[in-house]
Amino acid sequence: MTQTSHAQLVVIGGGPGGYPAALEAASLGMNVVLVDQDPKLGGVCLQRGCIPSKTLLHASDVLFDTREATEWGFHFAEPTIDLDGLRAWKDGVVEKLSGGVAHMCKAAKVEVVQARARFVSSNELTLTSEDGTESRLTFDHAILASGSRPVVPASMNIDDPRVMDSTGALELADIPQSLLVIGGGYIGLELGTVYAALGSKVTCVEMMPNLLPGADRDLVRPLAKQLKDLFEAILLKTAVKSMTATDAGIVVEMEGEAGQSTLTFDRVLISIGRRPNSEDLGLENTQVEVDERGFVKIDSRLQTSDERILAIGDVAGQPMLAHKATREGKVAAQVLAGEPAEFDNVAIPAVMFTNPEIAWCGLTEDEAKASGRKVKVGRFSWKGCGRAVAIGRTEGMTKVIADPETQRVLGVAIVGPGAGDMIAEGVLAVETGMTVRDLAETIHPHPTLSETVMDAAERLL
Repeated sequence: MTQTSHAQLVVIGGGPGGYPAALEAASLGMNVVLVDQDPKLGGVCLQRGCIPSKTLLHASDVLFDTREATEWGFHFAEPTIDLDGLRAWKDGVVEKLSGGVAHMCKAAKVEVVQARARFVSSNELTLTSEDGTESRLTFDHAILASGSRPVVPASMNIDDPRVMDSTGALELADIPQSLLVIGGGYIGLELGTVYAALGSKVTCVEMMPNLLPGADRDLVRPLAKQLKDLFEAILLKTAVKSMTATDAGIVVEMEGEAGQSTLTFDRVLISIGRRPNSEDLGLENTQVEVDERGFVKIDSRLQTSDERILAIGDVAGQPMLAHKATREGKVAAQVLAGEPAEFDNVAIPAVMFTNPEIAWCGLTEDEAKASGRKVKVGRFSWKGCGRAVAIGRTEGMTKVIADPETQRVLGVAIVGPGAGDMIAEGVLAVETGMTVRDLAETIHPHPTLSETVMDAAERLL
């Protein structure tokens, strides 16, 4: 006989949207059950994405620093890489943070269930555990936070362990002599940077005419210059036509402006995007609507077309960013608690943890041009920043985009080390409706990279 229990709220998915939603709901007095398939909480971001990748990127930055230090008069021997040790450090970071999430849930009295959830109706789920045991859970409301997964086209799915998605690449099985990265987006470039730092000869292939399609060209230019020196090759306007597994490696046929070519690589990383996890959840048994791309349709209060079910994070649409999911999770819980909450944020920061980092928020200059909107732009090259000169990182730039009539800050864009940390000031400026003069007259500490935000605002004035 199948066991049935009840919860005021069930949250499906324990990632950066799901567990904050559960914690917020619990703090607002709700009885909460958090369901996740993985034995450890944190979702893709913590287990197989943001955290392990940034851990490895930090390690690669240390390697870059030792190599650049010759310009400062320091000479280090070529490092030996203990791959087991590096892997253990990465796994230890993940374990520590995942354990912290579990501790918070326990302290908040959130019941955590490891199982696969599937909707039977708009108020009932089947929960299937790893050993196949099935139970039923009825609920008053549900928050769907099922996340997303890497896209692997059928033409590239050749069932060979040497062909990896981002999850496989983060396992660091070895350091291949040669690596092909298919896709010039942020995931591919971040992981390509890690492997190049460790010693792999990395080739990146991208169908579009530029790396990081959609990103501000002023920001991409310094990164592209760095990657040109770091990578073995960057092939733009080039498509992969086929892949074949051989004893010698993965044979890849490509076609670009120069015609067709065939190259062999020890490993291949496919990084061409992600798709929402909205299939096989039983959504057809509810009133939830899904668009043609698989995203669950929601309104500004994260509510789906089913009055009992809300959706947040990657499954609920772009941008697929952990911090956006976290904010949505808290809003969803507040909505269910009857508070006048909605997801009305206008500046969701985007960060690419490459070397140099790229970050922006709000309106971009390219978006303004495409829509015909008039803006004023203040640019400040880090060649004029004392701190940047002192650390030998003058390739950076900071931009402030503003309305020419009201002087309101509409967007901020930064390229350079620490851009991901600095962009928070830009987010605050856009969200609070600050003017360019507000930024320019805010005293920034000297000498710091953050001064460049003030400097860019002054340039605009």
